[in-house]
Amino acid sequence: MRGFYGKLCHVVCVLALLAAVGACAKKTVPSQPGYGTGGVPGGGYEGGTGTGLGMDDARWRELGITSEAEKREFLDKAGQFENQDVFYDYDSYALSEPAKKILEAKAQFLRRWAKVRVTVEGHCDDRGTNEYNLALGERRANSALQYLVNMGISSQNITMVSYGEERPLVTGNDEASWAKNRRAHFVLNY
Repeated sequence: MRGFYGKLCHVVCVLALLAAVGACAKKTVPSQPGYGTGGVPGGGYEGGTGTGLGMDDARWRELGITSEAEKREFLDKAGQFENQDVFYDYDSYALSEPAKKILEAKAQFLRRWAKVRVTVEGHCDDRGTNEYNLALGERRANSALQYLVNMGISSQNITMVSYGEERPLVTGNDEASWAKNRRAHFVLNY
């Protein structure tokens, strides 16, 4: 009997060791829309590592991308696309001239890769009520969306969402912080 329990103990120890090794393996943490890897603000772009975002070859072909060079170009441009926000003045959803230039560059990207979908997120600083900021965030996202549509981008490829003040880019109670949080952020949906 002693030999049986010794072998059983050995098997249990090996299984425990395998479970511990598996638990320590690197895991992919899903991100929230509009947030990079691990839920960190700054876009979902991962710097062009690997073949890109775990997409299979069929999805790449669907986007019109067939070579490794095209994948690298797309990933580079996608990172630029997602990491450049449109900013707004206090209590406004009017597009400034710099904002329009950014949107024109985004429209050029979306024309180049016409099957890519994008979500426009509207954000606000933390002044005002939650309800007011949700409505203002929606107007900001909609102003950016409409500008893209007016530039010839299909509205079927664009969705929008307002986060109001709920997802600040930076924390702080000064004008510099508030200005960075009054924005439209763009998330590509491959």
